[in-house]
Amino acid sequence: MSSSNNTTVVSAPGKVLLTGGYLVLDPAFSGLVVATDARFYTLIRPSIGSVDATASSSSEKGPFKITVRSPQFENATWNYFVTIQDMDVQLTASAEDPSRNTFVELALVYSLAILGHLAPTEQIAHTLGTGLEVVIAGNNDFYSQRKELETRGLHLNTESLRQIPLFASTHTTLSKVHKTGLGSSAALITSLVSAIFIHFGASDINRDDTAHTTISKATATTPFLHNVAQFVHCLAQGKVGSGFDVSSAVWGSHTYRRFSPEVLQAVMNQDIRNDIPALLKVLDPTKTTWDNVVTPFRLAPKLHLMLADIDAGSHTPTLVSNVLRWRKAKPEEANGLWARLGAANDKVVELLKRLQQVAKEHPVEYDLAIEKASVIRATEWPLLRSQTTTSQDVTTELLIQIHDEFLTVRRYLREMSQLSSVPIEPEEQTRLLDVCLSVPGVLMAGVPGAGGFDAIFCIVLSEESRKGVEAVWSKFAEMSVGPLLCQESVEGGLVLELGKGAGDDKQVSEQSRIVQSLLQL
Repeated sequence: MSSSNNTTVVSAPGKVLLTGGYLVLDPAFSGLVVATDARFYTLIRPSIGSVDATASSSSEKGPFKITVRSPQFENATWNYFVTIQDMDVQLTASAEDPSRNTFVELALVYSLAILGHLAPTEQIAHTLGTGLEVVIAGNNDFYSQRKELETRGLHLNTESLRQIPLFASTHTTLSKVHKTGLGSSAALITSLVSAIFIHFGASDINRDDTAHTTISKATATTPFLHNVAQFVHCLAQGKVGSGFDVSSAVWGSHTYRRFSPEVLQAVMNQDIRNDIPALLKVLDPTKTTWDNVVTPFRLAPKLHLMLADIDAGSHTPTLVSNVLRWRKAKPEEANGLWARLGAANDKVVELLKRLQQVAKEHPVEYDLAIEKASVIRATEWPLLRSQTTTSQDVTTELLIQIHDEFLTVRRYLREMSQLSSVPIEPEEQTRLLDVCLSVPGVLMAGVPGAGGFDAIFCIVLSEESRKGVEAVWSKFAEMSVGPLLCQESVEGGLVLELGKGAGDDKQVSEQSRIVQSLLQL
């Protein structure tokens, strides 16, 4: 194994959109996206072992070989060759590979092409050296682990999931894997793009970005990495999406208002590969109006996010296109509902932020109020009200309002389901969520993002509440509910796990164990 001194590891988190499903497509509305501690990792290091003589060259022009592996999948190795001519860095896929990976390929093509205009040619050629190996792996929660559990003779529960090794095999190919809706493609592209710029010495995500006003040959700022990842992700998907998933992969949990789609529309074609200066002008945050709004967010203390995968599945693009078709066909009906839903979403976010503030200002009283609320059902929380206005009562009142307001959000989503004939919160999901809410200490339960049969989330107030919800999931007969282990990310968005500038605290952390597992893949 090569020395870790020449190795770069960058991770980006998965996401869950708690509020703003569908509305987040419209710049007039915002969404609340929470980053998870399930992360996608990109490792870049010099190639190991013998080097293909045809792929290596003493010339600074190449060709240089890059091999990309995704060890969790069957037949998941892709080879690429890089040539350099002045500032033009070209990447081509090997014709011998049995499959193509569009997301990986586009990330490499454009990151390296842009690098040619940011870093000296000699620096790029030196880093490519005798070839590079790229290893891409996602936390187990990004993919259904039902097959792995079955192989091990284990039941579908959190205790069993904790017995599965890191980066477990999915027992299938990338094209056939069952995803859990955590935003694997956005996290993959964000980690890969960022790892490339960092490994080639063209970016340092741990530097204070406020000190940089332009992209220089010294460093590309985190906002620039965000813009590159957004562009690549949109290009790979064939359309300019809302971008909240890439945004959370970069920045962590936040309230998000999307960028105007027109920002990227002009460069959404493969011809832009021949005009990198024009692309750079669009991606440079100092030269283009990227009007996305990111406001940092954290769940208040003792509010625990729970997620589950539903083994039924929905095709999100189909759900979205059908809802948008309804909105276009009946604008008055749809826009009225969107305005009411948007206001309810904003109210939930405002209340959650107020709860966090109360916890910060009155931690002891807050903890007592949470403890009392955690042992009874949300419908009984009004019984905890007293005649005074202590901080405990303020906390209790906020919990009641958050619970009630999110029920309003769900009611509007079901109304949207009915009017658009799209199963956003299907009846089976409604029954499951209502049973979850009957468990003591459950604050919220809903379908994240575009909804459908993909997943559910709950926010609970205690470990006992968590166990109660898990018991509901395990016994629910209408659908197979698979718990995920991930929670809200405490690390935020992009993290340099290993490489020049990575924090020393990583040596003794859980992340260090993860990095060591990556190095062995």
